[in-house]
Amino acid sequence: MKSFGFAAQSKTAPLTPFHFDRREPGPDDVVVAIDYCGICHSDIHQVRDEWGGSMYPMVPGHEIVGRVSAVGSQVTGFKPGDLAGVGVTVQTCMACENCKAGAEPYCTKGMVGTYNAKTYAGEVTYGGYSDVIVAPQHYVYTISPELDLAAVAPLLCAGITTYSPLRHWKVGPNKKVGVVGLGGLGHMGLKFAHAMGAHVVQFTTSESKAADARRLGADEVILSKDESAMARHAGSFDFILDCVSATHDLNAYLNLLRLDGTLCLVGLPDHPQAVAPFSLVTNRHSLSGSMIGGMKETQEMLDYCAEQKIVADIELIGYDRLEEAYDRVVKGDVKYRFVLDGKTLKR
Repeated sequence: MKSFGFAAQSKTAPLTPFHFDRREPGPDDVVVAIDYCGICHSDIHQVRDEWGGSMYPMVPGHEIVGRVSAVGSQVTGFKPGDLAGVGVTVQTCMACENCKAGAEPYCTKGMVGTYNAKTYAGEVTYGGYSDVIVAPQHYVYTISPELDLAAVAPLLCAGITTYSPLRHWKVGPNKKVGVVGLGGLGHMGLKFAHAMGAHVVQFTTSESKAADARRLGADEVILSKDESAMARHAGSFDFILDCVSATHDLNAYLNLLRLDGTLCLVGLPDHPQAVAPFSLVTNRHSLSGSMIGGMKETQEMLDYCAEQKIVADIELIGYDRLEEAYDRVVKGDVKYRFVLDGKTLKR
């Protein structure tokens, strides 16, 4: 199947137009014509080989929404014309304990990513900065027509990445929850925690973001550089979701947890973080992490967003602004997610 998109040819090259072949759809496959694709910070990390192991040419993108253009003979959940989404995962073994439990991203054989990965058959995967994608129906999601389709795209990564740990650690009423960082991940974590009924405190290094944090649902805003403000909240948080992808002091947030409180990392700095043992043993604190959710949980999240009218705050751009968008994401200069408009993808 002929496809067209934008690809990086090396870790130092800009993304440029790229013609490539996708596999022909099989009986269990869904073909989605892509309308919108979000730009995730992990796209930049992988394009620039900041995590190592990147494969080129690379077509990034795993926040994909569009309409079904074709389905295989065994597909029962989709038909041509349906709205559909594809996220971070396109293949897992479906046989291991984790897959059977609905935790496919933790597949013991290894989750196959939507791009910069190889399928079990050895084929390289290409992502959503393109015109069309083919995926097995198990990894394709239904999308509500009630929501702004472009603003739904980031839910496929930023949305589920924050929703999953909030659900896992049972965030809800009578819980004091912190969100560290107000970016693509953080603004979704803030929206979800607020919708779930928690008392939500937004941590930020930028005083200019305080008003926006309150608009998005924060009950309180703390400037993390203000040591006295941080000290006033010591030992009071049930759960803190850390969404920052730059190196920062984890101990400052561990010390804010109450007895049996948890600091969960979803941001992915490219350098190891230092943790003082006393930050953990004091009040039996837990330092944890979370990936995206499984397929069932991701669909649950999308349905929850439809019920609660939750979408990402986005800036819709054309493919001619890709390099500008990457530079601005690195600088934190976007409120709060860039989304590529498929109508601007010209062959």
